[in-house]
Amino acid sequence: MIEPRRIDESYVYDRHGFFRAVSRFFWYRVIATPCAFLYVKLVLHQRTVGREKLKPYHKQGIFLYGNHTQAVGDPFTPNVFCFPQRVSFIVHPNNVSMPVLGRINPSLGAIPLPDTREAYRNFNTCIEGRIEKNGAVVIYPEAHIWPYYTKIRPFPDGSFGYPCKKGTPVFCFVNTYQKRGNQRSPRMITYIEGPFLPDMELSLKQRRKKLRDEVYETMCRLAKHSDTEVIRYIRKENAAD
Repeated sequence: MIEPRRIDESYVYDRHGFFRAVSRFFWYRVIATPCAFLYVKLVLHQRTVGREKLKPYHKQGIFLYGNHTQAVGDPFTPNVFCFPQRVSFIVHPNNVSMPVLGRINPSLGAIPLPDTREAYRNFNTCIEGRIEKNGAVVIYPEAHIWPYYTKIRPFPDGSFGYPCKKGTPVFCFVNTYQKRGNQRSPRMITYIEGPFLPDMELSLKQRRKKLRDEVYETMCRLAKHSDTEVIRYIRKENAAD
């Protein structure tokens, strides 16, 4: 079991310098990007619908919200449909706490959630920096992975505060699972929708809720494209009932 490290004010989100830049390029472009393409296409049999909607924004910072259904595929898939845009992910501290991968994951775009108020300032500065550098920041608002789940779980509007502060464009994507002939494993088809633009005439709280509702309703609609159920999730009844 991984013991998550504490992300406090001492955690450095963005390390600078020539050797750091070379290291990031090596792990992200030389190692991770080809692995992402191979895994997504050969293992998940993935294809994307609506990728053209992202093309006008490849030279602009954006946020993307998606459903969380693959342990390996979820970090890989956005790197495929966002290419060549660099992708970052807001992640749990577990992702930077592993013995080996924990040191590599920041180079692959991992931005761990902070544990203290002081660290939160650095966290926000990091996100703003990625957007200013025309990157794509991916958020999985459902938080927990439910493998192959075909519906959208309710999620709060807290994470929508990031794009609402400066009116950054938002996209959503839904990985659906569809039959693949007589094969046992399904095909993953990713549907992309957007952009959604925060209503800057509303208060921050109001625009955050409005944006969340628009994205959630769209994701629920896109999820209906799934036509096969690999794992059936059944609500556990309370024993006292």
